[in-house]
Amino acid sequence: MNKSYPNTRMRRNRSSNFIRNLIRETSFSVDDLIYPIFVLPGKNKEENIDSMPGKKRYSVDKLLPILEKLHNKGLNAVAIFPVIGNTKKSENAKEAFNPKGLVQSAVKIIKKEYPDLGLITDIALDPYTLSGHDGLVDKNGHVLNDQTVNVLKKQALSHAEAGADIVAPSDMMDGRVLAIRNILEQNKFHDTKILSYAAKYASNLYGPFRNAVESSSNLKESSKETYQMDFANSTEASLEINLDINEGADMVIIKPGLPYLDIVSKIKNKFSIPIFSYHVSGEYSMIKCAALKNYIDEKSSVLEVMHCFKRAGCNAVLTYYTPEIIKWLDEK
Repeated sequence: MNKSYPNTRMRRNRSSNFIRNLIRETSFSVDDLIYPIFVLPGKNKEENIDSMPGKKRYSVDKLLPILEKLHNKGLNAVAIFPVIGNTKKSENAKEAFNPKGLVQSAVKIIKKEYPDLGLITDIALDPYTLSGHDGLVDKNGHVLNDQTVNVLKKQALSHAEAGADIVAPSDMMDGRVLAIRNILEQNKFHDTKILSYAAKYASNLYGPFRNAVESSSNLKESSKETYQMDFANSTEASLEINLDINEGADMVIIKPGLPYLDIVSKIKNKFSIPIFSYHVSGEYSMIKCAALKNYIDEKSSVLEVMHCFKRAGCNAVLTYYTPEIIKWLDEK
């Protein structure tokens, strides 16, 4: 037995609620949440997402009252993902930078109604390409890096012009952060922030998201492994993030979430930059389905997960559970 026992009893500081609250090392609040939303074209529309029980796609008019309620409860930011019909998809992804496109229009409407709500827009071409890839492809299906970057910078500029506060390149093309930073600066969007998906892994946990934005049928059996990171790698993430910081990123995302908290912790200890994580669709659906089967308690499990993100070093978390978490925190 330890010679300091019983002088040192670790359970003393766990013995009651007040002391546990006083010495808790990690806190979590509504300030740490970003809500990813799926936007449909048209009006008065909402659709269930089969692969994400309890979640829906909405037209902007149906989203507004939802966002108003969450914003009034303290939500700081949303991340917008478009659901583009096949008629708008093309080989050159020109719809991505259409000033009257779905994302650009949604940003204008939401920003007009809620000017203090932060709007984050996804910079990637997978919703707009016939291939379902994040970039343009040649006749052999190879994703073209530099040609894609030329489209991405036009997309980012169109989002900034619409009123986006943060543009978030999630494509994993080389050099895209610098290209986006340059075009934003050239057009005097000095305050438009870049949230780079700097360490986005080629994960099997994205399936429900691809179903939600209806890109999986276009992608088919093709792989994104030639541009997204190998999930077996760790050191590579530091190089990716260092490059993006030097190119002008203001903050970075590590994606997916829970299985990659070792990367979050490593990067937090190495770089002085805000770090976000994305509690991705597969992670959401696993918890939700287990909760629906009564295998786990949903509320306590989700709140535990959120504290784990913060404990690892995340400044904020993108999670589909945002509305529920805000409700639970409000009750608490």
